[in-house]
Amino acid sequence: MSFSLVPDALFERYGQITPEYLKSRGVTLLLSDLDFTLAAKKTRHPDDAVRLWIAALHAAGITFMIVSNNRSGKRVTDFCAELGVPYQGHAGKPGTRGLREAMERAKTSESHTAMLGDKLLTDMLAANRAGVRALMVEPVGGAVTAWQKVLHALQAPFKALCREQYLKKR
Repeated sequence: MSFSLVPDALFERYGQITPEYLKSRGVTLLLSDLDFTLAAKKTRHPDDAVRLWIAALHAAGITFMIVSNNRSGKRVTDFCAELGVPYQGHAGKPGTRGLREAMERAKTSESHTAMLGDKLLTDMLAANRAGVRALMVEPVGGAVTAWQKVLHALQAPFKALCREQYLKKR
């Protein structure tokens, strides 16, 4: 179990994570945070871009599931229902319980799973602790509140390390 905060890969937005990218890494299950990863926190309905991206994942044989700490179960449940995707709620990230339950539901192992998120202290730490590929995106809508700006600034060194490790692998 790794306690690393460093993501395996960093993207500007979720749409840059293509089915081809995931398949080339053996990923058949993509777990994803919702708030600030796929949509702004108060967004009640998925937009067409999210729908098309998830449809492309499904067409490529990649299972997609939302794994969220969100306490507002109704909003997340409704959002996922509109997308036709399963939802693992009260995930307890950075704990691994929610990710493990999602993998069990999908009948998939760690080696075939990736976790997508926007926060180091929840999403990336949970992914690394669970032994799955950690994929990070910049927050949708950017850092808005003072606390989000502080968190965003604190994440910068870890993102830089991710970029540096990527360049060394090339």
